[in-house]
Amino acid sequence: MNNSRRSALKTTGAFATLVSLGIVTQSQAHAAMDRAGFDIKTMADAVKALGGTAANSDQITVVAPDIAENGAVVPVGATSKLANTTEIYLIVEKNPTPMAAGFKIPAGTAADVQTRLKMGQSSNVFAVVRADGKLFSAFKETKVTLGGCGG
Repeated sequence: MNNSRRSALKTTGAFATLVSLGIVTQSQAHAAMDRAGFDIKTMADAVKALGGTAANSDQITVVAPDIAENGAVVPVGATSKLANTTEIYLIVEKNPTPMAAGFKIPAGTAADVQTRLKMGQSSNVFAVVRADGKLFSAFKETKVTLGGCGG
């Protein structure tokens, strides 16, 4: 494990300890994150909530299966090779609420995130990255055989 990831894990562990001891409540922890984009219903509005339009970039890689057997647990990730990457957002174009995940990337940390998302149907999965104050994006199409958003 490299030192930047180790530092991020230590910081996360310390914060989790503060929550578990009751010094910081879970709602206070969540309040720190801008949640407005997670309530938006369209892809265009989600990107607009992040700060405008995103330019396509070949420096961003979206990691997702070509075919997901179960839309309730689709492994998705993104990697950015752009310098000064500070945020990575995962957006599922055809979900009822497209904004699926948001990650703050601390300085000196590798811009590589992985998670599992729900996908209601086959869709493009976008990674929107903020680097040097500008938005960049890339996408990958993922076909879903069994929907995860109630279908």
